[in-house]
Amino acid sequence: MRFSGRLVPAVFQSRPNRFLGVVLVDGVETPCFIPNPGRMKELLYHGARVYLIPVQSDTRKTQYNLTLVDHQGTLVSVDSNVPNKLVHEAVDRGNIEPFKDFRIKKAEYTFGESRLDFLLESDSGKLFLEVKSCTLIRDGVALFPDAPTKRGSRHLLTLTRGLTQGRSAVFFLIQRPDANSFRPNTETAPDFAANLKEANRKGVEVYAYSSRVDFDGVFLGSRVPIDL
Repeated sequence: MRFSGRLVPAVFQSRPNRFLGVVLVDGVETPCFIPNPGRMKELLYHGARVYLIPVQSDTRKTQYNLTLVDHQGTLVSVDSNVPNKLVHEAVDRGNIEPFKDFRIKKAEYTFGESRLDFLLESDSGKLFLEVKSCTLIRDGVALFPDAPTKRGSRHLLTLTRGLTQGRSAVFFLIQRPDANSFRPNTETAPDFAANLKEANRKGVEVYAYSSRVDFDGVFLGSRVPIDL
């Protein structure tokens, strides 16, 4: 997935609320939109080097989206909208091996009490797919989530119900290249971790892929091992 505009370097200052950041652009304090509700405390700290995408809109209060963080020399994508766009492109191109025979039937598909990211179809049937954004890594292990998530657990229950009509899968896109493996964050969200393990036991497929991140965009990386 290529960026729509040229990135603007900045220095992170503070985060007044989940979606609002304050950065220095050419030494001037500037508000920006943070398109990710996650905590990301290990990434967004005072003095962190970040990159913004200019956004022109008469209805917005900010002129920039915070898109990348340079974390100790590794570029990390922090836009939680990127994974769905990237997975959509990858499925269309047949670049995700477990889904290579599928096509996207509908995005934001309502099933039961939840809205899942995608309904995929092939000659063999349906596949219900939920995509999750992961930015947290400790000692080479990607962890999701970085905050408790009741919504994530609801999605897992919905995916489990979907098994009566076809395949179901949850796809964790690690928005950085430096993950050696993936596991649910049992310390922060033990309920989600338990629900993920149970959903997988019942047949929900679990995948995790890293990303290649540069100043041109975010691209699908390689599949990483999962420890449930």
